[in-house]
Order: sequence, then structure tokens, then C-alpha cells
Amino acid sequence: MNNYKLIIQYDGTNYAGWQFQENAVTIQQKIVEAVRTLVGADINLIGSGRTDAGVHALGQVANFITLEELDLYKFKYSLNSLLPKDISVIDIQKVHQEFQARYDAKKRSYLYIISKNKSPFYDRYSYFYHGSLDCNNLNSVSGGFIGEHDYSSFCKKNTETENKICKVVTVHWKETKGLIFFLIEADRFLHGMVRTIVGTVLHAVKNNFNDSFIKDIMKSKDREAAGESAPAKGLFLYKVKY
Repeated sequence: MNNYKLIIQYDGTNYAGWQFQENAVTIQQKIVEAVRTLVGADINLIGSGRTDAGVHALGQVANFITLEELDLYKFKYSLNSLLPKDISVIDIQKVHQEFQARYDAKKRSYLYIISKNKSPFYDRYSYFYHGSLDCNNLNSVSGGFIGEHDYSSFCKKNTETENKICKVVTVHWKETKGLIFFLIEADRFLHGMVRTIVGTVLHAVKNNFNDSFIKDIMKSKDREAAGESAPAKGLFLYKVKY
């Protein structure tokens, strides 16, 4: 048996997310269909994590096992030829049979992009925010997320995950040429967590709340206490570390 690791980029605009769903088109589905065509058999494609409808990826990682010994260069070329233009496999490697893209991941990072100006070129991949924003304030308010905490207040109510403890190691806001980038890295993320964090921080800054506002929300373990989720189109799965 041969185990192959893929690094994938995609524009999530036209998809119902990463994971297979009934009566909906997903990224996982498109890749599985293309691989099946090339290897002549069904495969189980395991992603490092799920991304929601409309969320993008710069570095999604997935793996699959097949009996076929693949010519990596030719397979990558053929696979990308079959995939739609908004999904691309940027790298493929043969890895040891025990490697599993989801459970072997040590850290994951997400990037959220906010545009301070309306732009037809950024609209698909960023959230145009109408109010004024200062990264010093954004970083100050976001400090409470660093460390190991219960993120029940920052995930969707219907999430199936019972353990809501996540260890966040990096939270940083930076502005460059009219774009504000939010980077967050953690051992794991809950369903809707990053978008809820972004929306809550924006709400806090708009109303001149400090980091104690975030800490109180976290202690409440109540999704209703947090702010509205930021739009999906500004969110990217950035990197997965093993």
C-alpha cells in the first residue's frame, strides 16, 4: 500500500465546504472524483481539518492510500488537469503508511483578511470593513486568546465536538497597504471558531471594550455572549504543521 500526502489550495467561494455533503458540491468530493479517475479505484481522502462553505485554503493537507505506485510528477499534472480552476494540488509526496493528515497535525494556522477600502480585486477574498481599525487596539484586545482555554463561546452551538479546549499560541494583527491580516495558530480549532473570534474582536474595538471583555465571554461558555461571525470569504486555512 502507498500513502500520498497532498498540499492543496482552493477558492472556497463556490463550494459547501471541504467535507462531503449530500446534495452539495465540496472540495473533498472534487478531489476524490479526480483521483478515482486516475487510479481506477475509490480512495479515502483524509483532510487536516474541515473548512466551512466559502472558506479558502492556501495550505490544506490531505492524504490517501492506494495500491498504485504513482509517478508523482505525472500524477500531479494529470490531477490538476482534471480539477476545476479553483482547486489546485501544489505538492504531492509519498509518506509512511502511518501518516494521517488530521490526527498527526500538531498546529494549524488561519489567516483572515480585512480590506479597509472597497476593491473589486479584493472583494472575493476579504471582508470590506466600513469602520476605522487600528492594529494596536486589535492586538491589545486579542491578547486574552493566548494560552489554553475553553472556546465554547466561540464555536457553533451544534458542533459535535465535546472537548472545546484549544491551545492558541499565536494571535497577531498587521496592516499592509490597506489590508489588515489576522493570523491565529493553535493546536486545534472548533467549528466556526476563527470567524467568531474575528467578529467578536471587531465588535470589542468598535465599542472601545478591552481584553477583559473577551475574558468574560470566554468564562461564560455561551455562544450568545460572543459577537457575530465575520464573513467566510475573508478566511483562509494557511498552514498545517506536523
